[in-house]
Amino acid sequence: MTDREYDAEFDVEGLADDVEILVDVWGVPHLYAGSRDDVHLAQGFNAARDRLFQIDLWRRRGNGLLSEVLGDAFVEQDRANRLFRYRGDVRAEWLAYGTSTRAVVTAFTRGVNAYVRWVLDHPEHLPPEFRVHGYLPAEWAPEDVVRFRTHGLFANVEQELARALTLRDAGAAVEEVRHAREPADPLVLPEGTDLGRLADEVLRVYRLAFSPVDLSGRPAPGDWRESLAGSNNWVVAGSRTATGRPLLANDPHRAVGLPSLRYLAHLDAPGMSVIGAGEPGLPGISIGHNGAVAFGLTIWPADAEDLYVYELDPADPGRYRYRDGYEAFTRETDSVAVAGSDPVEVELLYTRHGPVVHHDPARGTAVAVRAVWLEPGMSPYLASLEYQTAADADAFVEALSRWGAPGVNQVYATVAGDIGWQACALVPRRDGWDGSLPVPGDGRYEWNGFALAEELPGVRNPDAGWFATANQENLPPDRDPRLAITHDWYSPARYERLSDWLAANDAVSVEDSLRMQWDAVSVHARAVCRALAPVDGQAVRDRDVLDRLRAWDGEEGVDSFEALVFEVWLRRHLRPWLLEELLDREGVAPEQRATARRTVLRDESTESDLRGDLRMLAAYGSSGDRLTAGVDATLRAALEELETLVGPDRSAWTWGRLHHTRLVNTALAGAEGIPAGWREVGPVPRAGSGDTVGMAGYGPDFRQTHGSTFRMVLDVGEWDSSRAVNAPGQSGDPRSPHYADLFESWAAGGSFPLVYSREAVEANVGTRIRLRAPR
Repeated sequence: MTDREYDAEFDVEGLADDVEILVDVWGVPHLYAGSRDDVHLAQGFNAARDRLFQIDLWRRRGNGLLSEVLGDAFVEQDRANRLFRYRGDVRAEWLAYGTSTRAVVTAFTRGVNAYVRWVLDHPEHLPPEFRVHGYLPAEWAPEDVVRFRTHGLFANVEQELARALTLRDAGAAVEEVRHAREPADPLVLPEGTDLGRLADEVLRVYRLAFSPVDLSGRPAPGDWRESLAGSNNWVVAGSRTATGRPLLANDPHRAVGLPSLRYLAHLDAPGMSVIGAGEPGLPGISIGHNGAVAFGLTIWPADAEDLYVYELDPADPGRYRYRDGYEAFTRETDSVAVAGSDPVEVELLYTRHGPVVHHDPARGTAVAVRAVWLEPGMSPYLASLEYQTAADADAFVEALSRWGAPGVNQVYATVAGDIGWQACALVPRRDGWDGSLPVPGDGRYEWNGFALAEELPGVRNPDAGWFATANQENLPPDRDPRLAITHDWYSPARYERLSDWLAANDAVSVEDSLRMQWDAVSVHARAVCRALAPVDGQAVRDRDVLDRLRAWDGEEGVDSFEALVFEVWLRRHLRPWLLEELLDREGVAPEQRATARRTVLRDESTESDLRGDLRMLAAYGSSGDRLTAGVDATLRAALEELETLVGPDRSAWTWGRLHHTRLVNTALAGAEGIPAGWREVGPVPRAGSGDTVGMAGYGPDFRQTHGSTFRMVLDVGEWDSSRAVNAPGQSGDPRSPHYADLFESWAAGGSFPLVYSREAVEANVGTRIRLRAPR
C-alpha cells in the first residue's frame, strides 16, 4: 500500500496486513485487502463504522437480548425470539454451509468487535441512539450471526391460518376471494384437522418474534407481516439490449425506513472482487456482481412452514398426542436479564416438530410451528457467500445447491453472454398433503425429507431472450405434482407489466430499466375499472368521475386525479361493499363475518391482490343493476371522504397529495434535543401503490410502508456503466454526510454510477480510510 494522505486511520487487531477503504462520493466503501480473511474482517469493521446501532439492535432482537438493555417491556419479545432461535448442533450448522463460511463469519465478527472496542475507547463517536437509550454496544460471537433467523422473510403459516379461519367461518367462495390458489389444485381439508381449535391469536408469539423493535418502550405489536412486500428482477440477453451486452436489474422490496435495510460495499482481495448489496449485519454480497457473473434475487415463496395442532393429554397438559400415545413437551428454561430489575425466567416449549406458539390446557390444544429455516444451514442469505467468486454460469448454479432460506428466484448474467434463472429453496416433501392448511401433529402428516436442488425449476438462455420474476407463480407446466412448492404466490400484477414491457422491447437499456423500476402503472387497477362496464353510468350520481375511471390507463402518478379516487374508493369503500355482498350471497351468519372481514380486508393497501376484487365484480356478469347501486353509493362515499382528506377543490386532487414517503428513525423519533433531520427525512409525494412495479405499499395514513429504496441495474461486462441507489443513504449515523444524501435523488427516480474499476473508484473518492495491521 502506497504512503498517502488518509482522512482516517484505525489500528485494527486481527489484520494480517493493512486494508484500504475508499469511500466514494455516494457513500459506497471499496475495500482493498491482501487476503480474503482481511477483507471480510474489514467489512465487519466498516459495517459497524456506518451501521453500529442498527446491527447491534438486530443482534439483540434476534437473540432475545433486548430486555438486558431496554427493560422489562421487552421480556415477552425476547422470549418469542429465543423460542425461534436455532438451537441445534453448531457443528452441523457450520458444515451445512460452504467450507469457508465459518472462517468468513468469524473474520467479519472480529471486525465488528474491533470497531466496538475502538468506539468504546472513543465514546464521542458512539451513534446518538446509544446515548438516547442508555446503553453501549456489545461484542459479537460468530454464532450470533447464524443462531437467529427471524430477520428472514417467511409467512406461510399466516396463510395456513387465514385460510383455515376463512373456510371455517365464511366458506370456500370467500377463501377464493381472499387469496388466489395457484396452481388451482383442489383444496382438501386434511383428515383429522379440527378448524374449531384455531383462532387468530394462536400466531401471536410467532408474530412477536418477527416484529421490529418499538423503542418507545411499548411491547412490539406482534402483527407485522413484512414478507408480503415482494420484489422485482429481470435479466436480458445481449441480443435484446441496446449495447449487445447482457443486463441484470434488481429492486428488492422491503419495509422502508431510516436507516436503509441494505448496505452497498465492494470487497476486493486476491481471487475475488465483488460489489453490490447485502444486509449490514451479514458478511458478503448477495445482490451484485463479481466481474464475471451478475446476480440478483427476489422471494420465491416456497412453503417453508407448517402449522401443527395437538390434542393435549386430558390427564397431563404437559403431554400431547402422537401416534397411539402421548409425548411430553420438551421444556427449556431461559433466564432473561432485565435492565434495572431481577432476571426473569421464561419457559420455552417444543414438540418433535418445533416451537410451541400456543398452549391452551383449558381447551386441550397446543399449536407448534415446523419451519425449514430452523434446520442447519438456514441462516437467511448467508449462503450467498458460496457464489461470490463464481467464474461462470455453471459455477454460479452449482454454488446455489447449498441455498436454503428464504426461497428465492436467483437470476444471473455472465460476461460470456449467458443469462438464466434458478429457483432456490429447501422444500419439504409432503406425501399426501400439500401444506395449505394446519394439520394434526399426531404423526399422520410428517415431512419425508427435502427436494434435491436439481428438482427445482430453472432455465438457461431462454428462447425469449429475457426472464423476469416478481414473486408470481412461475412453475413450469411439466412440474412434478408430487412436489408441492406452494399454492401461496403473490399477485401477478407486477410480472404482467414487466413481461409486456420486455416482450415489446428488443433494445433494453440501463436507463429503460431504471425507469421501469419506478413504473407506476397498475394493470390490476386498469382491469378493475374495465370490469365496471356493466354499470349504468346514467344511474350513477358521480358519472363524470366514473367515466374518467373507466377511461383511465392505470398510471398512478403523483399528479393523477384518477389514482387518488381509485385507491380511496376501491380499498376503503367498493371492496368492503363487494365483500358484504358476497357474504350475503353465501349466507354467512352475522356473527361469523368478523373473521372474513379481518382476513380479506386485513390490510387495505400493502397486501394488495386485486384478483379478489375482479372475482367479486365478475359475479354480476352483464346484469349491472345491483352493481350500479353499489358503485353509486360507494363512489359518492369515497368522494365525500376525499373532501375531508384533501379539500373540496377537485382541481387540486392528486394522488401525491395523500400518498407520500416519510422515513423515520424510530430509535430517535421520541427523543428530546435531537435535530429534526436525524429523526426523519421527507415527506415527498410518491407515485404507485402495492400493485405497481415501482412498489409503494402504504398504510391507513397513506404513508409508504414498503417498496424499493435499494435498486441496481448492471451493465454486464461494462461494469462502470452500472447504476444503483440506496435511500436514504449508506450510513446509519445521523452525523454522517451519507445519512440521507441519496434520498432526494431516489425520490426523483435518480441513481448513481456503481463504479467498479480501480480507476473509476479513484476518480470518485470522497473519503480515504486506512485500517492498520498490528506492527
